[in-house]
Amino acid sequence: MLEQILEEARRMARARGNCHDCIIPVSGGKDSHYQVWLLKKKYGMNPLLVTFNHVYNSPAGLRNLSNLVEKSGCDLIRYTAGVDAVRRLSRFMLQTVGDLTWHYHAGIRTFPFQVAVKYNIPLIVWGEHGFAELTGIVSLEDFVEFTRWTRKEHDMRGYEPHDLIGKGGITLHDVAPYIYPTDEEIEKTEVRGIYLSNFVDWNAKEHAELMIREWDFAPVAYERDRSFNLHAKIEDHANDVHDYLKYLKFGYGRATDDASMEIRHGRLTREEGIAQVAHYDHREPKTLDTYCEFLGVRKSEFYSLVDHQRDARIWSRDAGGGWAPLDAVTRHAIGPEEEKQRVRQVADRTFSEANRHLYYNLANPPKATGNPVLDQQSLKFTAL
Repeated sequence: MLEQILEEARRMARARGNCHDCIIPVSGGKDSHYQVWLLKKKYGMNPLLVTFNHVYNSPAGLRNLSNLVEKSGCDLIRYTAGVDAVRRLSRFMLQTVGDLTWHYHAGIRTFPFQVAVKYNIPLIVWGEHGFAELTGIVSLEDFVEFTRWTRKEHDMRGYEPHDLIGKGGITLHDVAPYIYPTDEEIEKTEVRGIYLSNFVDWNAKEHAELMIREWDFAPVAYERDRSFNLHAKIEDHANDVHDYLKYLKFGYGRATDDASMEIRHGRLTREEGIAQVAHYDHREPKTLDTYCEFLGVRKSEFYSLVDHQRDARIWSRDAGGGWAPLDAVTRHAIGPEEEKQRVRQVADRTFSEANRHLYYNLANPPKATGNPVLDQQSLKFTAL
């Protein structure tokens, strides 16, 4: 099915006299490397890489994006959002929906379609379908494709760009990169968006290892604030605060997600996963001060903005006026039902010596690389 879709895109590109037969939205992460490598090396595609620069870049992410462009040899279009616009959007959406990275999702789900329409490119290829691979809202067997509806309702929290104009000082100029093409423009271009995880076995760890060998993708080598994973989401400097907001609202964070994925693959036991959750999920990220300063809010104000967004089934006020969790995975004993669901363990253990560079093991930390960008956490983001 994938080969048929790609061949159709090649045919349409040739008929249009277009040298680019697809667009791959990239950030410089492990998935970006794998998507480009797979489509170019295995399937012979000539993709146009499109990056939406949301400003909140980590030094490691910029290193890896530069590496991807160099190793792939592909053309790249990179749109950099204005810092002032990002500040206004982040501040308003933090106050409104508890998400300072709304512009990330809006940009990477919209700007590639603007490029597709402008350059008449018929296909956009993303990596994993998050709602199938990670959360199970849909099945991989459904072969779900991109839709404008899911972009708005899920990625953009129910808001279209025009809904924001005039709020928090936001202007039409600020939201220009997030305005989706018209139905007529989409129909004329015949562009569609697909997800590779619907067609190929998606194993993020194996992909990261492959890209380390083939194209010099680089994980980080320092302990992160919110997860033990050293190779995923490392290009996103604001991810720690974004994930912390998730924890404050819903009572769990990325360490739970990452541990769950490792357990599904049989590389981690439930007991080991719970230990990681207990260590990471509650931790306030060191970069929180950076983003409070950038947005012009006090840390106490940041927390007060989240109060009304907390899930009442998870959080309650304690005697001192603070918040205490009512429930957490760490509070559940492992009984007969949990034992029934045990995943068969594999030899490839998450915290083995062989995986030392991919996961942070408190008892056996990764070796330093010699590159400060990878060895030291930066508390500041790099806009460009």
